[in-house]
Amino acid sequence: MTSRYRSSEGVNSLTPRRRTVVKAAAAAAVLAGPLAAALPARAADEAPAFLHGVASGDPLPDGVLLWTRVTPTAEAIPGSGLGPDTEVGWTVAKDKALTNIVAKGSLTATAASDHTVKADIRGLEPATDYWFRFSAGGTDSPVARTRTAPAADAAVPGLRFGVVSCANWEAGYFASYRHLAARGDLDAWLHLGDYIYEYGTGEYGTRGTVVRQTSPTHEILTLADYRTRHGKYKTDPDLQALHHKAPVVAIWDDHEFANDAWSGGAENHTEDAEGTWAARQAAARQAYFEWMPVRPALAGTTYRRLRFGKLADLSLLDLRSFRSQQASTASGSVDDPDRTITGRAQLDWLKAGLKASDTAWRLVGNSVMISPFAVGSLSADLFKPLAKLLGLPEEGIALNTDQWDGYTDDRRELLAHLRTNAIRNTVFLTGDIHMAWANDVPVDAGTYPLSASAATEFVVTSVTSDNLDDIVKVPEGTVSAVAAPVIRAANRHVHWVDTDRHGYGVLDITADRAQMDYYVVSDRTNPNATSSWTRSYRTRTGTQKVERTYDPV
Repeated sequence: MTSRYRSSEGVNSLTPRRRTVVKAAAAAAVLAGPLAAALPARAADEAPAFLHGVASGDPLPDGVLLWTRVTPTAEAIPGSGLGPDTEVGWTVAKDKALTNIVAKGSLTATAASDHTVKADIRGLEPATDYWFRFSAGGTDSPVARTRTAPAADAAVPGLRFGVVSCANWEAGYFASYRHLAARGDLDAWLHLGDYIYEYGTGEYGTRGTVVRQTSPTHEILTLADYRTRHGKYKTDPDLQALHHKAPVVAIWDDHEFANDAWSGGAENHTEDAEGTWAARQAAARQAYFEWMPVRPALAGTTYRRLRFGKLADLSLLDLRSFRSQQASTASGSVDDPDRTITGRAQLDWLKAGLKASDTAWRLVGNSVMISPFAVGSLSADLFKPLAKLLGLPEEGIALNTDQWDGYTDDRRELLAHLRTNAIRNTVFLTGDIHMAWANDVPVDAGTYPLSASAATEFVVTSVTSDNLDDIVKVPEGTVSAVAAPVIRAANRHVHWVDTDRHGYGVLDITADRAQMDYYVVSDRTNPNATSSWTRSYRTRTGTQKVERTYDPV
């Protein structure tokens, strides 16, 4: 998410970037203090512990990826590089009591992988619930549920996915995860990026208040830092609860690395003072694959494709590893055909997959919004807080060049491909922007609705990260009541936008329609926040357009 909130006093503001050699030196200093703060204290003679829960991900018709992190000794905290090699057993069964065991085995957790382990289980039955557990040194992990994907040729009546994005630890509690976990009806859940944030404490938007402090407290730069931050997030009880209930399908966005990351750098990275970008990127990438139940795809990226019977396939994008640097909003270079958000190989892969797909629906896990978004018509009192949220200059052309709007040639090529090849029922599932949207994806936004819509897009809001009402510090809904009609008037392909609330989505798919139910949480600063349905939109097969429906599934 494009944003630049930095203040030594903890107040949201566009303050100058603070980059010093002292900060880089502090990041490389003795790790014991900040690392120890990430976990509860344990006695030295305790048995191994599973303090970070367990997780599963990337379901296949015959298998799933299982994950955990074992803490073998008290000093072997995340990022420490300490602790002995430890044998970790795993068990998969068809029942929660683990009496009907179908597979078991063991792995070795070492300091080289931060004592994380992954078991890529195969030989399972399609569209089936399984339960699993890890064990080490006489200690058992919690028992968790997972689910395999339907067989590739199966006629699937329906699928249901939770959809989330943008969870800033310091801004509040992860109630969205808890409410998704409580449903008990998810085939899987999609995390569309910004699973963690890289900033130091108080440096990112928290409505002026650090609700709960992250660890380490400095901006993360090194492999140890990224491991520690992932470890901190995995101690959250609501996040653990959701990982224990369904497999996750995750992609990264910029904050798993640094704000506005691109292939050669990031807005939130100063070369030399903070080390090389290549080293920081490699550290972030390594920690991500250690700590997430994700299969690395080509060259260690997150773009890959999963299939759920004949009903849907899901193309997952990596929009950070290959992209060109974001264009200056005043340069006009957003239309430069030599600039890319996907990279040539990934765009060709996406186009080929969409064309070859024989499923009823083609879903695209997409970390930044593909629909055009013109904000120049907003009045100054609305535009300035929106510019702060999106990281736009408060003077000049109103265009978010971190989204597909900054890479129009790639978007034009992809949408033309959908139209030329009569590829129907393509639905982009998007996070990043900390607002909820329901959009048509027009071939030509300037003439829409007279021009065609090539696809549809459902954008989910943030779990906790700041949105517009947080920035201007007014009651929830205040900004949206004024801004939403103006945004829709300037963007006729936008059916709905909510600029103010936090929450999650539930995507329900049948052969006839794909529907997103939008849910909001009552208060991100309350660990017991309630959840309520707010809106639903669907796209019916063959239409390539969004319409409102008045009940959740």
